[in-house]
Amino acid sequence: MTQSASYRAPFAHGPSAIDAATCERLLAVALESGGDYADLFFEYRAAGALVYDEGILKTASRGVSLGLGVRVQRGDATGYAYVEELAWEAMARAARTAAQIARHGGTSAPIKLERRTVPHRYDLPKVTLDEPGRAKRALLEAAAEAGLAYDSKIFKVEASLAEEIREILIATSDGRLVHDVQPMIRFGVRALAEKDGRRQEGSSGGGGRKSLDYFGEKTPAWHGLEAARQAIAMLEAQEAPAGQMEVVLAPGDSGILLHEAVGHGLEADFNRKGTSNYSGQVGNRVASPLCTVVDDATLLQSRGAINVDDEGMEPERSVLIENGVLRGYMHDRLSSRHFKLRPTGNGRRQSFACPPMPRMTNTILLAGPHDPEEIVRSVKRGIFARKFGGGQVDIANGDFVFSLTESYLIEDGKITAPLKGVNLIGNGPEVLREVVMLGNDLELSDGIWTCGKEGQSVPVGVGCPTIKIGRITVGGTKIAG
Repeated sequence: MTQSASYRAPFAHGPSAIDAATCERLLAVALESGGDYADLFFEYRAAGALVYDEGILKTASRGVSLGLGVRVQRGDATGYAYVEELAWEAMARAARTAAQIARHGGTSAPIKLERRTVPHRYDLPKVTLDEPGRAKRALLEAAAEAGLAYDSKIFKVEASLAEEIREILIATSDGRLVHDVQPMIRFGVRALAEKDGRRQEGSSGGGGRKSLDYFGEKTPAWHGLEAARQAIAMLEAQEAPAGQMEVVLAPGDSGILLHEAVGHGLEADFNRKGTSNYSGQVGNRVASPLCTVVDDATLLQSRGAINVDDEGMEPERSVLIENGVLRGYMHDRLSSRHFKLRPTGNGRRQSFACPPMPRMTNTILLAGPHDPEEIVRSVKRGIFARKFGGGQVDIANGDFVFSLTESYLIEDGKITAPLKGVNLIGNGPEVLREVVMLGNDLELSDGIWTCGKEGQSVPVGVGCPTIKIGRITVGGTKIAG
């Protein structure tokens, strides 16, 4: 288990620790109005952030939050309340408030909690919050210096580090008592370049549930140089073509298109409500036979890894689409009960102030049989999408629009001119059916993505190999030839 010398949850350590007996009493209060199920979610979060810009450390912040969320379910109805203090009176009041979803009264058998062990997917000898600030400032300074030295046209480089440790304790009326400590860091660099009055931006970043050992894999200087490289490359970008074209997606972060355009539609709450394009499609072909999609929380130290979900369930590697055929959805407790399946460990929440819902962890399109260079050579004229920006997706039908922050023209099987103003417009399920070649070079994103859903944000990972899409609409300013 990850340990921190300075940051420990008072509900899990010391004289104020919440024990099993207290949780059992509190769950009994939550069920006294006749609920079917109740759970307690204790959370302590310590977080910090540093921003280095214009040769100085411009921002240094640190904060903590602490609270308890109480959920009561009766049938498909859910009551939820939370408090930011752990005095018995306040916790009991939250339990009674959540219990108002059920007003029929009744009695339940005494609850006996059993402490469950969790996997060890991100044990660290030391978390970054316990590292000296001077060491972290040096990392930011090294990234900025490397970026500025890359080219004289780079006039500004900003580097940032966000870090946190989240400690949770979950008690459920079906007898689970689970404790986990979840570290996280995210390093980012942004570079600005200017030439003849034109400005372009480049970025790089990474992290995960890791310590400062992360920088043994990719140094701060590497990130600084990568951000500068992208900014300089985009200075020469041409106007983007428009029309239906072949598109090749680079491995790794291109998985964010899969995450947004397909993954959300495979979260079971949308399918329980019948609002997803994939509702009622289990067992049907929904993608190219080349495509197998999994959601895998077990990847060591990845941004989307979890030992336990926010309902106390151990997550698994869920096969969502296998050789083009839909095999299942990502479930929380409520949706799994509806579909008469066991939960997949995808019940996640932003904080104790939020109820859980089905969410992705690390969503990955597995590798295929093709050589990446062969894929590019097969394209007469098309787009090579290297880095994605923001996007919009309609969960009900899978329609999406994504902007590209780094992309290139492919001509006669070669990657040529950089492009600007490229948007990819399409439909998630249709795009998966249009996958005609799939690389053998699967890569995972380097710990940068955060997913939003219904006002809640959680860290996630994505991954994919090089992908060739036979046809997709490219939004640009020139008509494709």
